Amino acid sequence: MPTYVLMTKLTSSVVGDPARRRQYGREWKEAVDRLCPEVKWVTHFALLGPYDFLDIYEAPNEETAAKVSLITHASGAQKAESWPAIPYGRFVHIAQEVGEHL
Repeated sequence: MPTYVLMTKLTSSVVGDPARRRQYGREWKEAVDRLCPEVKWVTHFALLGPYDFLDIYEAPNEETAAKVSLITHASGAQKAESWPAIPYGRFVHIAQEVGEHL
């Protein structure tokens, strides 16, 4: 199953209120689990930088990844981006295939 990276930036009202942040997280996870049951979560990180959270997950296709981002936006995120991620070994193989045909 393809891997995606979800980068999330919460609104300042959610970030500034720890109780609201916890509630947001629970509601968001419940919504994603309900609407995208095929998503498999790999890991979740809190960040110190331009984004607040980084999640790595597997989804069957781009449409499901788009749903995850849309649910994240609808649940109180200022910004949510799902990026496709390719395992490094696979990327090296793809690069070698391209190099052979140039």
